[in-house]
Amino acid sequence: MTAPRIRAAAVSLDEVVREVSHDGAGGVVTFLGVVRAENEGRAVTLLEYEAYGSMAETELAHLIDELSVEVPGVRLAVLHRVGTLRVGDAAVVCAASAPHRSEAFHACRELIDRLKSRLPIWKREHGPDGPYWVGWQDARCGGGDHAGAPHEDHRHDPSGDAR
Repeated sequence: MTAPRIRAAAVSLDEVVREVSHDGAGGVVTFLGVVRAENEGRAVTLLEYEAYGSMAETELAHLIDELSVEVPGVRLAVLHRVGTLRVGDAAVVCAASAPHRSEAFHACRELIDRLKSRLPIWKREHGPDGPYWVGWQDARCGGGDHAGAPHEDHRHDPSGDAR
């Protein structure tokens, strides 16, 4: 895998397709994630992506290694953009090649799904109502309820068991 995979520069499907293409690939599947003008009923004018770069790169390498074991013969490549993106800009590009199309489709889908759930990349949407961090709620903003945090007693139990 060539570095950096997480970058401020524009991302290109051609670049990831070149990385995974080879004579034994019977199928090459791609995914292009773009900034859309609406999310969950709210207008979006631009996005800001931030990442913990070194951690994201390390986790991405683990993810690719893991999928390479799970899907024999697969080659994977991904680029994710950080910084300010406008509606229509490419945010992430993924490619998977495999001897057969079914494995390529499976690997590409798993790649984007796992990337979205595991990499330390955060998205801030901007729109008419102001900026909003997607998927994150500050516990200080809920009137002290801590947004559903469990109310546990963390005192030490003399029996040696934590409560």
